[in-house]
Amino acid sequence: MTLTTKSNSGARVGHVHLRVADLDRSIAFYCDILGFDVTQRYGAEAAFLGAGGYHHHIGLNTWDSAGGTPPPAGHTGLFHSAFLYPDRTALAQVAARVVAAGIQIDGAADHGVSEALYLRDPDQNGVELYIDRDPAVWPRDADGGLKMVNKPFDLAALLAGD
Repeated sequence: MTLTTKSNSGARVGHVHLRVADLDRSIAFYCDILGFDVTQRYGAEAAFLGAGGYHHHIGLNTWDSAGGTPPPAGHTGLFHSAFLYPDRTALAQVAARVVAAGIQIDGAADHGVSEALYLRDPDQNGVELYIDRDPAVWPRDADGGLKMVNKPFDLAALLAGD
């Protein structure tokens, strides 16, 4: 099977912008736990967060959502945003902060191409924290196409540095 793609378009995901109920609570989660920095803030209504000097990877606002509640289950919306960390050590560090903060980890998976942890932010938006494996070791099918998997991922081993 040959797939036609537009991968030469140069497009890539730039940032995620979330409606949140409490700006300070969300800033604390994304900065203190996940490791982003506030790059710009607009009073009590919006903030932009980035990593590595980038202008912003995450936008947060309360324009139409201050004090709001998450959408009910079974409705459309964001499944999760995913944050790529540079290596296993960085993933272990953020995982340790998540655990220390008492944030529930909903799941952990080895996808063959990546290792990932799943949790929820304070507004119940899904969050994936992950690292990519070297593309040279990605699982492939007989035709050379990706063959991602969904195997258990050992969080305890990650936290222990294994």
